Amino acid sequence: MNTGTDPGAAPPRILSSAAELRRAFEHGLAGLLEQDALGAFILVLANATFERETFARLRDPLALAFSRWDERFERRDERAVGAAGDDVAVFMRLHQLGFRNLTITRRRRLGPWELQFNQLRAMRPPRMSGAAVDSLHRPFDRDGFHFDKPFLRKEIFWEGVLGGAPVRLLYNKFPFAELHGLLVPHPEANKPQYLSREDHALVWDITQQLGRGLPGVGFGYNAYGAYASVNHLHFQMFMRSTGPYTIESGHWLHNGGSERYPLAVQRHADRDSAWDVLNDLHAAGRTYNLIYRPGLVYVVERAVQGGFVHSGWTSGFAWSELAGAVTVSDEVDFERLSQKDMTTEFARLVVRP
Repeated sequence: MNTGTDPGAAPPRILSSAAELRRAFEHGLAGLLEQDALGAFILVLANATFERETFARLRDPLALAFSRWDERFERRDERAVGAAGDDVAVFMRLHQLGFRNLTITRRRRLGPWELQFNQLRAMRPPRMSGAAVDSLHRPFDRDGFHFDKPFLRKEIFWEGVLGGAPVRLLYNKFPFAELHGLLVPHPEANKPQYLSREDHALVWDITQQLGRGLPGVGFGYNAYGAYASVNHLHFQMFMRSTGPYTIESGHWLHNGGSERYPLAVQRHADRDSAWDVLNDLHAAGRTYNLIYRPGLVYVVERAVQGGFVHSGWTSGFAWSELAGAVTVSDEVDFERLSQKDMTTEFARLVVRP
């Protein structure tokens, strides 16, 4: 099958090495802060507090910006009170918290699982991630939230051609992975969050293309009904420097080991055989999450959102949680949760016959 992609082409300089990517990523955050817009400030703050070194470099301008927005809300400045409703709601929570009480993302291990306390992610709008779902496909809604909205132009980290296709890479406004971005292929085509063979092949090829210069690069994908938060085709880019995800460990059965993962996982080293599985899941109306790595994709079938009840300590298990990196937004939960809690939660996602 010819998808028109060119995985052998050299990536743009900004995506050619880990050093270039990080430099550009942080430079872009600093530039966003200078735009003096509430949504941009929240994005920069959430990205900076995700990594200690980034926060240290941006702490002073962030503190000044925080005070400036506080003062604007106090005097009912239109730039503050007239900002997008979601951003106003987030800042109200930040105001109650106070800049000095911001917490850098913390992590600890629970057996094979990685637990992350991410304070600012608790403030993100739920969008459609909290809705009950009864289908894998919903038509694109131009009037709803999507990544081609004019006000999101400022959140674009880079756009151009990858794998022979036009793509847009935006900052993730509330990140939970290192150098976390949102890759939107053919952004103006307004495709819903429903994977086609061509787009699967495209992101497979892009992962291989970037993997030559970016060790640790990969893409996560939440199908509709698997805690996708936006019904506009997108993949979540990450660049792990801390080693592989739990799902990638060699002791699991799907990686050639002897231990069974808590959910049904298939590991494919061939993009076409992977598509055959995805096509079967589509035909059966079963939802799933994906983790793309160079030359590999992990396909995780799971129960549809709304078809079970999560514990109160999580807002939902999406691709990162299914890969073994679980995010919580309450510090008490972060300290008290056990490996048994993880096992119990994964059991809720098992597809019942």
